[in-house]
Amino acid sequence: MLYQSTRGASPAVPADKALRAGAATDGGLYLPDALPALELDRAPASLSEVARQLLPAFFADSALAGVVEEICDSAFNFPVPVVRPGDHGPHVLELFHGPTGAFKDFGARFLFRAFDRMADANDPITVLAATSGDTGGAVGCAAEGNTNAGALILFPKGRISPFQEHQLCCWETPVRALRVDADFDACQALVKQAFQDKDLSRQFGLTSANSISIGRLLPQMSYWAMAARQLFADTGEKPGLVIPTGNLGNGFAAVLARALGEPIGPIVLATNANRTLYDWFTDGDYKARASVATLANAMDVGAPSNFERLQAFEPSAPVAVLRVPDAEIRSAITLLHERTGYVACPHTATAFVAHERLSDSVRGQRPWLIGATAHPYKFRETVEPLIGRSITPPAALAAVLERPAIVDDIPARLDALAAALAG
Repeated sequence: MLYQSTRGASPAVPADKALRAGAATDGGLYLPDALPALELDRAPASLSEVARQLLPAFFADSALAGVVEEICDSAFNFPVPVVRPGDHGPHVLELFHGPTGAFKDFGARFLFRAFDRMADANDPITVLAATSGDTGGAVGCAAEGNTNAGALILFPKGRISPFQEHQLCCWETPVRALRVDADFDACQALVKQAFQDKDLSRQFGLTSANSISIGRLLPQMSYWAMAARQLFADTGEKPGLVIPTGNLGNGFAAVLARALGEPIGPIVLATNANRTLYDWFTDGDYKARASVATLANAMDVGAPSNFERLQAFEPSAPVAVLRVPDAEIRSAITLLHERTGYVACPHTATAFVAHERLSDSVRGQRPWLIGATAHPYKFRETVEPLIGRSITPPAALAAVLERPAIVDDIPARLDALAAALAG
């Protein structure tokens, strides 16, 4: 298995080289040169069992061959329940039971375990991660205590929730947090500039844990496949997926899982007020633009990196896109709690709105599965006034608040980032 750049001007590399590089040398993103032909029985299985079936073929002929199964068992050791709020309506895949309360835990834990196998004291790895909310917390948690793979986390000043910021800044060596005086797209652009600076990248062993890394994205196929198999076994129908998305990594992972033969039906992407993906879907015009701040802040992305992968993989739109403004996010959180008692974070609420917008006939054709991407406690300042009660944090999130937070402020300039790396 080799990986090629979406832009076609970089040499093909094995999986470990693609993970280590993050982005390709031509500025593109890595994709497998061909999907493996897997014999899938579609039988329901645990997350780690499904991951063991799907992932090893993607790491064949690389330095990680033979250890992927062990990584899956170690990384995916927390619950991933499928629940159904109320007697009717969509099922919900709860992706927030990991150590940092967000779906980013899956990819980050897999990726850092892989880095730990690849690096050593003479050839260390520094993960450079831009985050719009949850990625940084998952990366920091996964990196803390590592000997050979550290992390530098960039996040936009004033654009994430107070809990998210604390969670980004509370991890110990070898993790550091940088608060950037800019939006997420500028943070992401700064990371790409650093990767493209060959001297800087070589000096610090830079790589990525954002969804631009194929190693972050591939593990996310596993939970969509696991949940789809479960609903397919229960109903005999391939479930449709409604996925909150910003940078398109979670949605693209579902597209890949479906292409491998997993029993997944239509895929609907729910975005917030940022309209780049929605405009592309409705009129075919992809136009990156400045991001807009919303309640679903982890999805505040105006230039989704993984669109490049989606277009290279399947140019004819394999997904539908629905756009949800803040007013409908607020209403969905309130009404869902009133009707069922279920509490959704703002990102998950966008998916509930998108599902509700589907026609009765479309909703009735099959079961539907919503991705619940973050624990609502992480957004309690928004959610608690809407539901009229406080939210109890799970133990892992409560423990985060006991940790001190340390952060450095920088402007969105490469020289400032280089100085932070050197410091």
